[in-house]
Amino acid sequence: MIYTNITGIKHFFILGFPGLLPQYYGPVSALLFFTYLAIVVGNVFILAFIIYEKALQKPTYLVFCHLALTDLMFGSVTLPKIIAKYWWDDSMISFYGCFAQMYFVHYLGSAHSFILLVMALDRFIAICIPLRYPVFITNNTISVFCGLAWFIPVFLMVSIVLHALTLPFCKGNTIAQCYCDHISITTQGCGEDVKIVQVTTLCVAMLCLLLPLAFIFFSYISIIVVILKMSNTEGRYKTLSTCTPQIFITCLYYLPRCFVYVANTVGFSFSLDMRILLILLYSLFPAAVNPLIYCFKTKDIKDTLLKRLQKTKIGIEIKVSYQ
Repeated sequence: MIYTNITGIKHFFILGFPGLLPQYYGPVSALLFFTYLAIVVGNVFILAFIIYEKALQKPTYLVFCHLALTDLMFGSVTLPKIIAKYWWDDSMISFYGCFAQMYFVHYLGSAHSFILLVMALDRFIAICIPLRYPVFITNNTISVFCGLAWFIPVFLMVSIVLHALTLPFCKGNTIAQCYCDHISITTQGCGEDVKIVQVTTLCVAMLCLLLPLAFIFFSYISIIVVILKMSNTEGRYKTLSTCTPQIFITCLYYLPRCFVYVANTVGFSFSLDMRILLILLYSLFPAAVNPLIYCFKTKDIKDTLLKRLQKTKIGIEIKVSYQ
């Protein structure tokens, strides 16, 4: 069968939460807005603070900057549209606008995954081969590695979008999600090529997620083995504390995704509303929480921040005493 009505779809409509009653639109949109506000304020603060504080411009914290940038961009790509839907009943997005959003959703997710790999590499060398750390890991090398993490997914994601654009769309124009992603778009496609497009994209997605995850898993297992071999209890605790933020951040990113994938694999099905909620949670919750982890679980950042706050407090007290 030949499908010719691909040009018939000019817009898509973001469905959001299909089971949500209208009286809850206000509270849900407010929650989404404050989540977006937390993402913007938290990650902009981390970027500005590390850039401003010269003492924090070290390889480990440069990686944090790249992670904060991906979190900030992801929130800015996904949340404004769904907030607009519930605030102003604006659920329409143009055909190519939806594909552009899909591109950035998957591109930023893949870049984030590769940057987590760079973060694991940094901790692996620091703990497992510490004498080589100053040689192998510098600001320049971390910048190159993070640059590659941003660059590698570019053409992979472009190929996914172009491949999806070859499909004719005739099933409808409703996106059963809070933002445009590959699954929600291609399920509206027709023809025998839909399954080929979906399987190809799944293979690329697994490459971008599982390849970094395999190295991350190897790195942190190696780190734990090295820590357990230490005879000094204080040394164990101190060494473990240097990679605790990284472990938290990695777990926040990967564990919920693995749970959803495994649940689907073993045949445990979620309702549409629950599936949308889970995807939204594991996509946006880490972006809002990560800045808190950077501040309160990283000794250098926490100490520098406390010093700044103390200086500010003393400065205010001196100014008040002279008035």
